Amino acid sequence: MLNLLQTHRHWAGAELAERLGVTRRTVRRDIERLRELGYRIESTPGAAGGYRLEAGAALPPLLLTDDEAVAMAIGLRVAAAQRLVDGHDTTLTALAKLEQVLPAPLRRRVNALADAVQPAGIRTGAAVSPEVLGELALACRDHERVRFDYTAASGEQGRRRVEPYALAPADRHWYLVGWDVDRDDWRTFRIDRLSDVEHTRARFEPRALKPEEVVERVRAARSWGKRAGEVVAVLDLPLAQVVDYFGPWGKGAEAVDPGRTSWPVGGGNVRETMGGLSWIPAGVEYTTNLGEPERTELREIVTRMLRALA
Repeated sequence: MLNLLQTHRHWAGAELAERLGVTRRTVRRDIERLRELGYRIESTPGAAGGYRLEAGAALPPLLLTDDEAVAMAIGLRVAAAQRLVDGHDTTLTALAKLEQVLPAPLRRRVNALADAVQPAGIRTGAAVSPEVLGELALACRDHERVRFDYTAASGEQGRRRVEPYALAPADRHWYLVGWDVDRDDWRTFRIDRLSDVEHTRARFEPRALKPEEVVERVRAARSWGKRAGEVVAVLDLPLAQVVDYFGPWGKGAEAVDPGRTSWPVGGGNVRETMGGLSWIPAGVEYTTNLGEPERTELREIVTRMLRALA
């Protein structure tokens, strides 16, 4: 009966009795039993009367805690977006059922997640706090500036002021894409390195950012970090032009002098490093600190390429 009440907004008493194969008296008795368990069920009298499941002041017993409900909403949203299980229908139906009985504060979190979460190549879940995700989702939805403590990949710690734009799960981590107020630029934050979220109650007008740009920034953040094949290329370009050309992939670029910029090129091996170097703008000269034996290996690969092209 509870499942039927969750699948439709309103059920006539006679129809419930027919679907369940019981008498209308049994329906009334079971409705009372559900009410005793904490489910709010509205009834209307008369020939066309029936029953309707309403949201309660608290989660019904034996279901979920607040944090579990938020975590489930996150998982269902991610599954729906990635066409897991049976696709959108199954997961969004489950999400709707959950939202139907949530008290208002938790329903706000679920709705915020539905608007804020943007998947980007999901594989496995991330060990992050459902409360933190819920708070950030609300801030994304309400366009509210937040403060939080953040530990960067370099180990540097600090308090950040951010205008949150979107949440995105990718690989083993969750990311927040937002406008860093103090750095006056877009930044991508790994949520497991983020804590002590503070709502400032200061509203902001969101800056324009396309969905594909969100995905691109998350991909760039995922690739950041010292890797086995990483080298530094020194480009004959000013820092401003390098940052403008590479966008989020220009992270770590630093001015060597007014006309040259050092740019870290990440790679797990020499072939990935070669791919990174190939993205340097056409006609721009550069040097690199690639060491041995990678330098010899790359020289051999390029020499064979030149023979093939000739």
